[in-house]
Amino acid sequence: MSTPAKPARSGGASAIGWVLTIGLNVVAPIVTYNTLTEDHGWSEFSALLLSSAWPVLDTAVMAAWRRKIDEFAMVTLVFLVITAVVSLVGAHTARALLIKDSSVTGLFGLLCLGTLLAPRPLMFYFGRKFATDGTPESTAWWNGMWQFEGFRSTMRTMTLVWGVAYVTEALVRIALAYALPTKTMVTLSPVMIYGVLGALGVWTAWFGKRRAAEGARRQAEAEAAAAATAAA
Repeated sequence: MSTPAKPARSGGASAIGWVLTIGLNVVAPIVTYNTLTEDHGWSEFSALLLSSAWPVLDTAVMAAWRRKIDEFAMVTLVFLVITAVVSLVGAHTARALLIKDSSVTGLFGLLCLGTLLAPRPLMFYFGRKFATDGTPESTAWWNGMWQFEGFRSTMRTMTLVWGVAYVTEALVRIALAYALPTKTMVTLSPVMIYGVLGALGVWTAWFGKRRAAEGARRQAEAEAAAAATAAA
């Protein structure tokens, strides 16, 4: 079975989708949290809880616009809720806060690993968010790719790697929080967070292109073999 061609991206729809995604899932929660905690004296838990309203709004907008639930916004909402719950539990010393930050990324890693038991892993939905423009045609194309074993294997491998990487990163950061001075960890912790994220992003792009090239090669070989058989 030949792989269907990817539909052309709609520039307008893609731009609007990206503005909504980044604005409501990343920028608005961060600005809301920082404003409430730094300027208005809100607790971390309360600020995070209110910040989670933005992904809910994004989900509502996408549901009204495209008649479907946006999984990326749902994951963002779950992540914010996890962060809020973790921030509420236990002590609030500097070291405890560092450990809580590590716990959040570790829980995200466990979420990735947990979805390997679901019909479709988490990276399938993340991939659809970033590889398509959200139009019905591109969404249908991405969903249709699930019928190919190579595509399913790629999504599961990506999800496994992200899960293991974030669980490992969390465990290392927790250990370092006890082994190193708090001042050192305050600087090192965000470096580790964004370093792991950047490394995973680069690896994911490379791995995805490699698997796509392998799939194209196997398809070309199969078509050539079929043509040779027909000619004989």
